[in-house]
Formats: sequence, structure tokens, C-alpha cells
Amino acid sequence: MNPQGERWTAEQVLALAPDAASRTAVSKLAVTGKWSGAGALGRAVWGLCAGSGSKPYQTVVDLNGPGYRCSCPSRKFPCKHALSLLLRWASGEGGVPASEEPPEWAEQWLDGRRERAAKLAAAARDGGPGRGGETREDAEREGSAGAADPEAARRRAERRAQRIAAGATELERRLADLLRDGLAAADRAGYGAWDETAARMIDAQAPGLETRVRELAAIPSSGPGWPARLLEECALTHLLNQGFLHLERLPEKLAATTRTRVGLTTPVAELLAAEEAIRDRWLVLGRQDGTDGRLTTRRIWLRGERTHRMALLLSFSAPGQSPELALPTGLVLDADLTYYPAARPLRAAIGTRHGEAPQDPSPVPPPAPAPPPVPASASEGCDAPPAPEGCDVDTALAAYGAALGEDPWLDGWPVVLADVVPVPGDGGWQLADERSGSALPVDPRCAGRTDLWQLMAISGGGPVTVFGECGHRGFSPITAWDPTPVPLIGAAA
Repeated sequence: MNPQGERWTAEQVLALAPDAASRTAVSKLAVTGKWSGAGALGRAVWGLCAGSGSKPYQTVVDLNGPGYRCSCPSRKFPCKHALSLLLRWASGEGGVPASEEPPEWAEQWLDGRRERAAKLAAAARDGGPGRGGETREDAEREGSAGAADPEAARRRAERRAQRIAAGATELERRLADLLRDGLAAADRAGYGAWDETAARMIDAQAPGLETRVRELAAIPSSGPGWPARLLEECALTHLLNQGFLHLERLPEKLAATTRTRVGLTTPVAELLAAEEAIRDRWLVLGRQDGTDGRLTTRRIWLRGERTHRMALLLSFSAPGQSPELALPTGLVLDADLTYYPAARPLRAAIGTRHGEAPQDPSPVPPPAPAPPPVPASASEGCDAPPAPEGCDVDTALAAYGAALGEDPWLDGWPVVLADVVPVPGDGGWQLADERSGSALPVDPRCAGRTDLWQLMAISGGGPVTVFGECGHRGFSPITAWDPTPVPLIGAAA
């Protein structure tokens, strides 16, 4: 990376890897002599990598996205060749030199990608079909496909709303039966009855209600105090059911939140055409991937440099594949974001991108495996950027409380804590704020994560800046700064 911050860091590149095995393979491949014909121009990087066959793999990356194409047969996305090419590019012009123009095979793919992006942008402006963002939700694809026939789309939406209402009514009966028989019966019933109810919610096309049912099923085995937690979750589920069954009585924004919580989504093209876009320089604060066995969900949190607003981007893929949206932590993105309607807007979709302005820290390799060395000249003159501005514990709790007042089903609210000290203890971890004398407990669900000790090592007993979600269970750390961003989503001990 040069002093102007035109290239990403090795750590940012490795953060895009779909799994640990890919990170290991990428680091090894980047330092071999298998690469030839590599070049970079503007937002494009390309190269040829020798494989097991007679022809080298053609690899090209569009940094706007980013997007990847490789002629290798790998099903991983991005593949090791695309990532190792980016890793060489991140090390400076010694790895991937600047070029006047890409080869024909790379130019064809880049041109096609630009044409598709232009068509999607035009469709979004006109309110017609098109993704307009990076998500791949089935519901949004269905909504976009039907946008050309508004009447047919309206009838489908009505039928789905009727099915969800029937599912909510059935779930209300299930909750009433549970309370009539007593909460102790839930401990003896096991998962069977809940699985049947969850299947009914799937049939009703209400994935949000299905998720809540499965959470209810897991509570009786969650340890001491489970009856109180079960009663709390039953109350929230009852509130959601009643909210959806009486949507016409709710304020517009709360009704939008309720629809989202049961699983109804707004097609991205419709969102971008109807809602106001907000342009800012958005700092990528953190990223987290999760899977429920059927779908991999990627969550990326951003914060606006001018507006100071938090935003959450979601991207989806089939299990075993990496979601499309791959913004490395620490990247600054100059773009338009459009928020989904809600009582407390957080989730957003990306519209027009005005260019990416990556921060310019000196590359700091992750603990293992080590990336290829960066020439000393590449880091000269690059001062590490300061950690993002954060708040104290009391302000974080106030922010979560304000958000919870508008969305009662909210599990957590993204905040950046500044000058907190991680403290382990027999009763669990805490983040202590020496300025106010307050301490915020770490979410007990994070207790077995090895990266809490990594956070302790980063801190060294002193104050540190941490990004995460503040919720009723405590704080879930996602990123720390040392001084560059360090992801804290790790494996269980």
C-alpha cells in the first residue's frame, strides 16, 4: 500500500477468505512463482496462475464490490487464486505492477460487469426489477421478478400476508397451551412439539416466527433461570403475533418493523426507488458470518463519517459458499445507503458507489498464517489511522435503551466503546470503564470464545477501543483496534 492508501492491507484481504483452510492456501500461493501477466488498472486487478493443467487459471478482481472471476473449478467464493492475487497486489507494485490496460479476457468480464451494474442502477431508479444491492434473499428476488406485473405482485403479497396471519394465530394457540399447562411442561416436552410448530411457520412463509419458535425450544436446556427467560420470550413472541394481526392499528414505522420481524422484506429495487438515499463515507466497523444449516448470513456494520449513523448490510448464500458482499473491516466506502423502513432504521442497502477510500495503515499480518512480506518502501510514510470515535458504557446503554424503546424485539444495538478494559472473572467477562467507574458484562454466549483472550492480549491491561453489539444479555465484541482493526469473531475454546 502506498502513502495515499490506494492498496488494501494483507489483513483486509485475508478477511475475505471463506474459511481458515483458504487463508492458509492463499498465503502459500501468494509467495510462489506461479503467477504471471499480473497487472492493475484503476479498480481492476488480474493475473495468470499456473495450475495442474496445461493452461494457467485466468483470474480477475473488480475492487468495486469486490467481484471475482477465475477459470479454476473451485466452488469456494472467492477462490484461493483471487485472494492470493489480491494479497500480491496489497504488497505493492513488486507483487502486481500498474498496467496501461487489462488483457482481452479480463476486459470482457469487466465490461460485462459494468453493463450489468448500469442496468441494475437504471432499474432501481425506475422502480423496476434489479437487485440494486449485494443481497441474494429469495424473497427479494421473487419480489423483483414480479415487479413488472404490479397487480400479480399485489395478489401474491396478499396471499402471503394471509398465510402469515394464519401462522401467527396458530402460534398464539401454541403459546396459550404452554401457559395453561405450565412452563415446567416445556422442560419435559422436548423439541418435538416445537419442531412441528416451527414447520408450520415455514409453511406459513413466516421465517421470523420460525426463528422465534426455535429459540423458544432451546430455552429449557439453557441452564438455571430458564423459566423466566422462557416467559420473557413467550411475551415477546405474543407481542409480535398480535402486532402483525393488528397492523392497521400500528404507527407506520412500527408496522414496518413488525413486518420485518415476521420475515417480510422489501425488494431492493423498490426500496432504492422509494426511499431517500444517504451519501456518506462509511467506515466498515466489523463483519460476522452465521449459518442456520440452510443459509449463510453475512452481517456487515458501517458508520457514517458525517452522519454518525450506524448501518447494517446483509448478504446471503447457500451453506458452504461465501456471501457476495465482502467489504473488509477498516475500509471506508463513499456510497449512497438507503435504509429499510423501521421504527429505528438500521438495516440498509447499497446504492451508488462513488469510490472506495481504504484507510492506510501499515500492513499488519494476522497471527497465522503469515502473509507474504511487504517491502519496507510500501509502508514508508503510512501512519496508522486512529481508532474510530467511541463512547463510554453509560452512553452505550442509553443508545441501546433508546433503540429498544422503538423496537421491542431488538437483541442488540451496534456501538463503539472507547477506553474500556477487558476483565475476566469467575462470574464472566466484563468491559470496565475507568472514567465512569461503570462496567458492561460480556454476553455469556461469548464466554467460550478464544478471542476474548485475544482482546485481553491487545489490551495488555490498558484501555482499548472495541466495536460490538450492546444488548440485554451484555456486550458482544466484534472488532478491536490495535491500532488497526482486529476481528474478534473466533472459535469456541
